[in-house]
Amino acid sequence: ISSIKMSLKLLDDDRVGKMNIEQKELVQHIKEDCGRLLKITSELLDLAQVETGNLQLNFVKTDPKKIAIYAMDAVRFQAEQKAIELELISRNNLPKISVDIEKTAWVLVNFLSNALRYSAEKSKIVVQVIENNNVVEFSVRDFGKGIEEQYLKRLFDKYFQVPTDGSSKSGSGLGLAISKDFIEAENGNIWVESSIGEGSKFYFSLPVAD
Repeated sequence: ISSIKMSLKLLDDDRVGKMNIEQKELVQHIKEDCGRLLKITSELLDLAQVETGNLQLNFVKTDPKKIAIYAMDAVRFQAEQKAIELELISRNNLPKISVDIEKTAWVLVNFLSNALRYSAEKSKIVVQVIENNNVVEFSVRDFGKGIEEQYLKRLFDKYFQVPTDGSSKSGSGLGLAISKDFIEAENGNIWVESSIGEGSKFYFSLPVAD
């Protein structure tokens, strides 16, 4: 994959030769496919780590609001492309949590990416971080079509994807399964609430640090 990416970068360099508009579009499509392939490969490696018991977690005490801000910054460009507003609801003095920051942020980015994919242009996504009964609860709410009740219990299964009309379907069906593994490895819980026509709200909670 790295070799393909390097070749694409060289093709983009005018010193190698100029491309016409159609060739540039084709190279751009290959780049996008390459990015998707890299994402799926990374997800499969993460999954393999979990299934073989080799998942490495680096626990650090951290401010949960910082994780939310980091994740939102990671998808801000994606949101701007669809003119979607990202709103954060959180107070400043939340108790710290002891987590693997990178993997926890990965889960939140995954929630946000899914929310963006299924949200209409010029809509809003709300990220909330609250303290609730000695845990810190993260949630991502979208105002999209929502998910039928029959699919809710299967959302965190490996390779499961909600059937669609084909317009929004993409990815590997691994993101939520890996999210579940990451959060449960940190002694947390993960769940979803959704209603047709009202959108979806994905949650995870993690214990407050001692």
